Amino acid sequence: MFKIRKPLIFALLFPLSSGCMVGPDYQRPPTAFQAKWATALTNRQVAGQETLHNWWQSFHDPLLTSLITQARLGNRDVFQAEARLREARANRDLSVANILPTLSMNASASKNQPSTASRFGQAGQFASAYNQFSHNLDASWELDLWGKQRRSIESNEAGLEAAEEDLRDVLVSLYAEVAVNYIDVRRYQNELAVAKDNLKTQQESYDIANWREQAGLVSQVDVLQAKQSVENTRADIPKLTSALEQAKHGLAVLLGKQPTELKALLEQSAPIPVAANTLAIGIPADILRQRPDVRRTERKLAAQTAQISVAEAAAYPSFTLSGSIGVEALAAANLYTAAAKAFQMAVSSAWVLFDSGRIRSNVKMQTALQEQALGLYQNTILTALKEVENSLTAYDQEWQRRDALKISVAVGKEALTLAEQQYQAGTVDFQRVLDSQQSLLTAQNQLIESETEVASNLIRLYKALGGGWDVNTGKPAPKPNGTHG
Repeated sequence: MFKIRKPLIFALLFPLSSGCMVGPDYQRPPTAFQAKWATALTNRQVAGQETLHNWWQSFHDPLLTSLITQARLGNRDVFQAEARLREARANRDLSVANILPTLSMNASASKNQPSTASRFGQAGQFASAYNQFSHNLDASWELDLWGKQRRSIESNEAGLEAAEEDLRDVLVSLYAEVAVNYIDVRRYQNELAVAKDNLKTQQESYDIANWREQAGLVSQVDVLQAKQSVENTRADIPKLTSALEQAKHGLAVLLGKQPTELKALLEQSAPIPVAANTLAIGIPADILRQRPDVRRTERKLAAQTAQISVAEAAAYPSFTLSGSIGVEALAAANLYTAAAKAFQMAVSSAWVLFDSGRIRSNVKMQTALQEQALGLYQNTILTALKEVENSLTAYDQEWQRRDALKISVAVGKEALTLAEQQYQAGTVDFQRVLDSQQSLLTAQNQLIESETEVASNLIRLYKALGGGWDVNTGKPAPKPNGTHG
């Protein structure tokens, strides 16, 4: 398929470059950034920017890497973004075609029969029926003296670049969503395992309490309390199972698959992935080149700036060159003879002298849209900085919380073991065992939740930084098999 390349565009436009270009020339708005992030990380090493391109590999989980690769190939949002990119490319090519001459070829053959009233000419000669044949090549070209068409190309070129950034933004979000959903799957699997382990322990405690009640060592209250603890934990299992299945189904949608297609891949439980203790955070100024949404809004600002010029050019006269060269004859045998040659050349112009302020109003409207695009661009930068700072804080603080919860779980296990031994020895009542079991279960669930949040916050941080594609090549990050999105 024929594609118009940028060098060809510039070569075609060069002869017109001396023409006047009305309207404002676009310049990227200057942005001042702070030198470093406001959040100071605790005991974290800074990794190279290459880590940001394929951040999911820092979790060292082959299945996660495989799922992200599958999502790149099957996700429906990516499919739509790629279609929007093709649409933008075709729109750019259409604007390029508008600045070039239009050539057309036509051929005709006709038989003419004059009316009775017109059969006698001025010389009194009889006008009979006659044939007419023609074969012409016609051309027309509207001169782009004021830059209207060139500004349209400029606008659509920026629109194409915005569509490219939109695709990258979809990929950045997709990779993060796949990873977060995968982390949730592992979370619920681990919470189910903890619930089942605690159910087994509580069942053993119930058996002991039942045996001691039959031996007359404790009252039936201990048996009832142990039974209540068992059933409360048993009641959590269906809820966790449902949450696990929903997480799997959500992951399947992100991959563009049906729920049953991921069943075998996620059947086996596994620990929550833990990333390496290094971060590729860079500096705040990197947001301009790393975040696709920032780059997209900047390109939309450029596109809208060019639209002001397009609107202003409508106030100036337009000039069109047209011509036709071909052959005409009354007999087909004479059509391609020297005497049949014919040509026509014309220059036409048009200038709107009065339009009740339509052009002026359109310029004002396009200017207002440009100001809106500027505000959106500036707000997108501020939002990006906020998301990074929030993610840095959440990640660092959750890391510290997780370390404390690890100690809490270890202490809780020792306390439960001691309480069980003392209960069997008859030195404490069963309430001490129940309290120890409940405290341990709470601490274990909190630890799983914290491990999930540590991983999820790191994923959100890399998403906020624009991770998932190579800022040097402008292409999505390479997949493990060496292909590109």
